[in-house]
Amino acid sequence: MPAFSTAALARQARGAPSEGLRGTCRLPGDKSLSQRALVCAALAVGESRLSNMLDSADVRATAQALMALGADIQFGQKGADWRVRGCGAGGFKPPQQTPDLGNAGTGARLLMGALAGSPHPVRLTGDASLRRRPMARVLAPLRAMGVEVQARQEEFLPARLSPPPRLMPLRFRLPLPSAQVKSALIFAALGAPGVSEICEPVPCRDHTERMLPLFGGRLRRMRLGRGWRIAVPGEQALRAAHIPIAGDPSAAAFALAAAVLCRGSAVRVQNCMLNPHRLGFVRALKRMGAPLKQTRARRCGGEQVAELQISAAPLRAFIGAPQDTPAMIDEIPILAIVAAFAKGRTRLAGLGELRVKESDRLQAIYDGLIANGVRVRCSADSLEIWGSEQVPGR
Repeated sequence: MPAFSTAALARQARGAPSEGLRGTCRLPGDKSLSQRALVCAALAVGESRLSNMLDSADVRATAQALMALGADIQFGQKGADWRVRGCGAGGFKPPQQTPDLGNAGTGARLLMGALAGSPHPVRLTGDASLRRRPMARVLAPLRAMGVEVQARQEEFLPARLSPPPRLMPLRFRLPLPSAQVKSALIFAALGAPGVSEICEPVPCRDHTERMLPLFGGRLRRMRLGRGWRIAVPGEQALRAAHIPIAGDPSAAAFALAAAVLCRGSAVRVQNCMLNPHRLGFVRALKRMGAPLKQTRARRCGGEQVAELQISAAPLRAFIGAPQDTPAMIDEIPILAIVAAFAKGRTRLAGLGELRVKESDRLQAIYDGLIANGVRVRCSADSLEIWGSEQVPGR
């Protein structure tokens, strides 16, 4: 990569300092939880109520796909509960039109797992971006369970999944940490006889394991070195539930960053999920010296939540190890901005995944920092950022 981006330099950015930020914000529902709640509710018997759902394009795309398969979903308006009348185990109907997941990669992978127990072949598709994203990590273990898969170049959407008359239980070790793959296989295991086992040598997000028991699902987690072995009894029936969706820590990151960087700020962020696999940004702020406190801790839909309080403060640089990155991968863009105001050189490693999202996010971060006059160096999977040591604000 070159030492500078001429395209970015040609569009140098300018901004004016802001007044101090003061007040309280309540977070929207977390997208990962919203997607999982929809799939669980669609697999359950009865009507589920889902509170504080994230009303976004991806979540709606997943809901529309589930509706095409027979789930009855009523979208909540202005904070009202979403209501989902599920199809029950093996109750998906043959769709009249191909379910289109749009750009919802999470929804597509979760639905592939949920369809393993369907009595009908189903074809899935998505938009141009989603059709470029590889699905082999989900499709390969589903094939091992007996699902016949016809996919473009064996791993891309559109894909047609034809479940066998009787699924085979699964014994699978995740080659790479992936909460989406793990969750898809948990949903698939619900429809197989016997007990399926999914091993994750490196722990990743555990939202599905926390949420499934709220719908009456059974699974058992056992230590496996640093990671876990998850045993899922098959041929389970889920039941409807009322699930409050915890606030999105990725959304919280923007309010926290603005407050700590803007002189005179004091902000409270309510209902923030504290899942340890999602708290990398909060841990990074604390390492940088941010005065961040947690109060009013409670349980919410299987997750721990709390109110976060933060005020402006000078920050110091830190070195992030590759193992720190998965817990803050979605917050790396805003963390890079925070690092631009921290004293010293911040180094973030293990960022290669950012290059294979919907766009090359690592390049976009680099170009954005250069456009704002920040000294930065970028490699294939790391960033080094030299901070200005100056907190903005009037």
